[in-house]
Amino acid sequence: MSKAEDPAGAGADEPEADEPGADEFGADEYGAGEFDDPAAVDDTGEAWEAADEALASGALAPAAPALDVDELLDDRDTRIIVCCGSGGVGKTTTAAALGVRAAERGRKVVVLTIDPARRLAQSMGIDSLDNTPRQVKGVEGPGQLHAMMLDMKRTFDEIVEAHADKARARAILENPFYQSLSAGFAGTQEYMAMEKLGQLRARDEWDLIVVDTPPSRSALDFLDAPKRLGSFLDGKFIRLLMAPAKVGGRAGMKFLNVGMSMMTGTLGKLLGGQFLSDVQTFVAAMDTMFGGFRTRADATYRLLQAPGTAFLVVAAPERDALREAAYFVRRLAAERMPLAGLVLNRVHDSGARGLSADRAGAAAENLEEAGIVDQAGGHGVRGATPRSAAGRPSGNPESPETDPSGSPDATDTTDSSDLPLSGSVTSVEQLTAGLLRLHAERMQVIAREQRTRDRFTVLHPEVAVVVVPALPGDVHDLAGLRSVGDRLSTGGASA
Repeated sequence: MSKAEDPAGAGADEPEADEPGADEFGADEYGAGEFDDPAAVDDTGEAWEAADEALASGALAPAAPALDVDELLDDRDTRIIVCCGSGGVGKTTTAAALGVRAAERGRKVVVLTIDPARRLAQSMGIDSLDNTPRQVKGVEGPGQLHAMMLDMKRTFDEIVEAHADKARARAILENPFYQSLSAGFAGTQEYMAMEKLGQLRARDEWDLIVVDTPPSRSALDFLDAPKRLGSFLDGKFIRLLMAPAKVGGRAGMKFLNVGMSMMTGTLGKLLGGQFLSDVQTFVAAMDTMFGGFRTRADATYRLLQAPGTAFLVVAAPERDALREAAYFVRRLAAERMPLAGLVLNRVHDSGARGLSADRAGAAAENLEEAGIVDQAGGHGVRGATPRSAAGRPSGNPESPETDPSGSPDATDTTDSSDLPLSGSVTSVEQLTAGLLRLHAERMQVIAREQRTRDRFTVLHPEVAVVVVPALPGDVHDLAGLRSVGDRLSTGGASA
């Protein structure tokens, strides 16, 4: 794994969370602040330009080591596999296929998905997935496979119910601000995914947990958002709202009358008086729980750094997807999280690689030009042989009015369907030219994907890669997931 700048060293001179100038919500305490700007981790644009220049000068991309997926799945020390990457690259399908293959090789697996499209349930033959792991039927082999889909609000409710008495839990669950927070506050989904991962690991019912990270604007949200939400819930703003209650009801409000009146008055105008009241009521009820959010976020983060965890960066052979994959590889190194390798999905190939795009295009042009010459000969249909009205080739020594028996007026009884079509040769030429042009286009796609892969390999030659060839259709059942798993197993950097 490539080395990146130590995040602790980068922020060594930053003020502490409680000092003036620190991040308002204390995000810098997690070391996340220095990664808000991608340039702080990797000047991706310049790095890719340098890779382009190296390849353009004739340098050969180093051969990436092959990622052995079966070895990873069979390793009993591997307890968590996290599939991460940008949106639309096949993370959910990859996670599900890994789960199926691991179960059929003897592991007891649970797949945690955050896919809102519910495709995972359909492909596994389950009517629906919810916050409870459900066993998948039809798995062939000695292992077991369970699957679940994160219910963000239900997971938040479970945390409240587990860490508050009944009266306080009811007050929190019925609070309007809490309902908004638990349903869609920025970072809540990612935080709850981490919470659920921690819960599943603590139950110790499965020897392998496969996590499909949330579909986010950026793959890095999975790492950053939980810390930011935890920092918010345990940060200065929340502590400020908690101050009156901690000092003691009305006495506290009198004691802090001037400062709190100014603060609440301003926030009331900005946010609305009822909203501010709901927030303060929520904060008062959650007082004893705020530290727990931060503690659990820290614990799960350490779990992700542990040797039993393996990150798989999933990408497609496209410039943007691989640039974000390269960024994420460096980020994982900076956070000291174990990277197993890169899964490169939907890679195109051809069984006729010996026929280049240029040669295929030239052959197509030759066929088409030959057809144009035939048309110029005045025959009307390119490649057709001139025929008489009776269907016989012109220039036949036998007269059209005379049959072979010599009867001058005999009628030609030949079935017209038995005659070759005048355009049959032309159709073959056109079809062949069209197929050659399709092959030329496919070879151009293959070359473009290879150049993009080479750029990534130049930047990260140490990252193991498994190449998954593109499937002819969508994956919608266990057989399809099994096929993807086979491709994950037999793929390699040389594919």
